[in-house]
Amino acid sequence: MDAAKAAVLHLEATAIPNTRRRDLLELSFGYGLILLVIWTPRPLQRLLYCAASIFLAVITWISFHSSQAMGLRVKNLLRSLWIVALSLVLSALAFALAIHFDTVHDINGTVAFIQRYWGYALWSFAQQILLQDFVLQRLLRLLKSRRAAVLIAAALFALAHLPNPILTPLTLVWGFIACALFLRYRNLYPLAFAHALLGITLATTIPVHIIRNLRVGLGYLTYSRPIHHRNHWDQTVSTHAWVSAEAPTRRS
Repeated sequence: MDAAKAAVLHLEATAIPNTRRRDLLELSFGYGLILLVIWTPRPLQRLLYCAASIFLAVITWISFHSSQAMGLRVKNLLRSLWIVALSLVLSALAFALAIHFDTVHDINGTVAFIQRYWGYALWSFAQQILLQDFVLQRLLRLLKSRRAAVLIAAALFALAHLPNPILTPLTLVWGFIACALFLRYRNLYPLAFAHALLGITLATTIPVHIIRNLRVGLGYLTYSRPIHHRNHWDQTVSTHAWVSAEAPTRRS
């Protein structure tokens, strides 16, 4: 019995460092791929995007025993709906200011609006999965402090939005808030909805030459403002290669 107990204790003692080492390697490699996608020009960017999306999707999925453990669940949904309500209020205030300063972008009807932003809404959902289930969960296991894990996760999220002067500070704040709220409610749905709503609000209320269609990385630096906005591909706000061909240079 003593020998068996000692063997179990030894396995537990060695398993923790191995798990931490694996978490660090996965986080470093996955985040490195994201940065490469953002800062690499095409056509190589497309190949890196495929590699990054496959790696992140597989690693994130196998890290959890169920979708509910990832935060894709009904539990606490009603309790966390105030997040959606608050995002609606912030969006309304932003539109009120944009109307006052005449910076609201032209939106040619409901159909055009949906065609323009459906990809961004999907990418907002994917970003929350990556932030909470891939980045934050590994940092929680690597660090002893939950606060430190939340702060570092928010910082990594913001760094991926450089050099956009609007998105970088805003994603730092949102990353911190989203991680803290996820640890409280363990539900991704209200966070994803709020992310999509606030992102679309930024895209439609801030002048294009400033927000540059939510582009980041190399896409932000090489962005050239189109002459005809309404029919130009750059007006599509699918902000990452996960949802469109242009997307690796966009992120929000």
